[in-house]
Amino acid sequence: MAASSNSSLSGSSVSSDPEDYQPPIWKSYLYQLQQEAPRPKRITCPHEMENRPKYYGREFHGIVSRECADELLARVEGAYLIRESQRQPGTHTLALRFGHQTLNYRLFYDGKHFVGEKRFESVHDLVTDALITLYIETKAAEYIAKMTTNPIYEHLGYTSLLKDKMVHRLSRGRTEQRRVTFQKEERISSPLVRQSTLKDSPEKQCSYEKLHNFKVHTFRGPHWCEYCANFMWGLIAQGVHCSDCGLNVHKQCSKLVPSDCQPDLRRIKKVFSCDLTTLVKAHNTPRPMVVDMCIREIELRGLKSEGLYRVSGFSEHIEDVRLSFDRDGEKADISASTYADINIIAGALKLYLRDLPIPVITFHLYTRFIQAAKNPNAESRLEAIHESLLQLPPAHHETLRYLMAHLKRVTSCEKDNLMNAENLGIVFGPTLMQPPEQNALTTLNDMRQQKLVVQLMIEHEDVLF
Repeated sequence: MAASSNSSLSGSSVSSDPEDYQPPIWKSYLYQLQQEAPRPKRITCPHEMENRPKYYGREFHGIVSRECADELLARVEGAYLIRESQRQPGTHTLALRFGHQTLNYRLFYDGKHFVGEKRFESVHDLVTDALITLYIETKAAEYIAKMTTNPIYEHLGYTSLLKDKMVHRLSRGRTEQRRVTFQKEERISSPLVRQSTLKDSPEKQCSYEKLHNFKVHTFRGPHWCEYCANFMWGLIAQGVHCSDCGLNVHKQCSKLVPSDCQPDLRRIKKVFSCDLTTLVKAHNTPRPMVVDMCIREIELRGLKSEGLYRVSGFSEHIEDVRLSFDRDGEKADISASTYADINIIAGALKLYLRDLPIPVITFHLYTRFIQAAKNPNAESRLEAIHESLLQLPPAHHETLRYLMAHLKRVTSCEKDNLMNAENLGIVFGPTLMQPPEQNALTTLNDMRQQKLVVQLMIEHEDVLF
């Protein structure tokens, strides 16, 4: 099999340290086949058709039988025409000559032309893509079936970069884990821990795994798959592209790519309303910087503020904070000189948590937490919440742990701020927990349990986390 000597043709998004990165061997066999594919040959109608749809050209022949269409194509590879069905007038068929036979496809138009999933600006482009696909899948069916068996993914500079970042993150995670473990050992003799009968469980590994956010993509110019190194054939929608990290692969290869997406900050358009795991991986932090920065500011100057988290700040100022984070990230200015009212910062934190596309307590685990709260036995209820917490994705678990530790400190100033665990549960229950189906009746019925879950997590933070 021939190999392309010019790796720059790949259009690859791979980037890493030039000293460590070795260009992969892009496999050009499928690219060569695309070059060999038959070219479209439009068979025009010799006379003007009065009933021709405005979105078709002279390739439209009106009502024509399959047999007549076969004769008109004259056994020329790549020849095509459009005919109106004899059996179903008003419906149109693309007749295409390929592989020594005439193939007939039901043709549709909704602003673009299509016979399957792909949509094209012109019939000519549709036929070009169809001939490429038919030719490659006919000539290289066995090759395509085996092309994922020896992936180059692990050898790309992309994954080398991932490993360096992962080593750094795990190293920092182990330091944090030792710190948390030491704190737990210090607390082990507290009355609350002695009274609880929660099962001991190992510290949760912060292995912030993330699936790639693949979307069908049209590549301009030749492009090679960054999983199997083979050419991505076709005229449009040749493969899929991860909008978070930029990885480009065949659609079939995307099912085999590991869950190790490392989002690129340049591709993350905003901070608010961004998936929590995506954001922390992009910034290489254990928690969203919004949570860290807002809590730091609140604890610096607002713990004794009456009605903290219950009193609302001006909505336009909260919106300004959101825009600042989206624009400036961790450089956003939320200091007292910019926002003197601490309720604005508290409101921004609540807005961030409320606007997450997947809540901190995920949709998947919502019912489990609600059922745990309904347990009539206090000891079993606490244990059920503890077990549910362990099922959260690592980034969600860490964010919740950090938030609950903060809210516990808020309750320590209850005499001044008048906010106890129950009050905070009322505020944060609907913020941290949302039912999978946005049903007003379900939300109303679950409000008591939502409040209780957060209240118990605050009161028993040192045990549950």
